[in-house]
Amino acid sequence: MAKETINEKIEKLQNGMAWFDSEDFKLEEASAKYKDLAKLATEIESDLNELKNEINVIAEDFSK
Repeated sequence: MAKETINEKIEKLQNGMAWFDSEDFKLEEASAKYKDLAKLATEIESDLNELKNEINVIAEDFSK
């Protein structure tokens, strides 16, 4: 299975957040859903930091 892109993860996060305002919202499921979305947000942040580091390395190579 291919690794999800940052854009796909962000879309998944946005859809998950929309669930809280939807008619499908169930209080019994809210805590688990929130924990899943918090984990996903952490993954996105990590992916973005990794991408930033790669960009910094490339920028350093070009500045030489």
